[in-house]
Amino acid sequence: MPMLRLFAALLSGLLFGLGLALSGMLDPARVRGFLDVTGAWDPTLAVVLAGAVAASTLGTALARRLRRPLLAERFDWPTRTRIDRPLVLGAALFGVGWGLSGFCPGPAVAALSTGLPPVIVFVVAMLVGMAAHGVLRRVRPSR
Repeated sequence: MPMLRLFAALLSGLLFGLGLALSGMLDPARVRGFLDVTGAWDPTLAVVLAGAVAASTLGTALARRLRRPLLAERFDWPTRTRIDRPLVLGAALFGVGWGLSGFCPGPAVAALSTGLPPVIVFVVAMLVGMAAHGVLRRVRPSR
């Protein structure tokens, strides 16, 4: 079962990366063009986002009809619904970083295949940020 789960994870990651590449999400200029609503706005990303929301909605509806996942003992649905300061600050940091760089984590990892220095710098900075978050959580756990 663990090998089957690893294979499913690899296949899912490859499918996700292929979708990002085909949709142009690996091009930070396209993402910044979408976010530039007062300039030369590029609406193509809206179509990609709408497709992702539709696929996610359908997948979630189907998953909620299942007793358990095919390759796990149980589903791990989010349980926290409270909007608190750490969530808002994290979302703001994510948005600023996305707007400045044109990358969010998934496309950045997929774009590593291009070998471009800005992508490598972004991914290294992202990993450093993730490690810093882990250290801060250990020093000051959330309530």
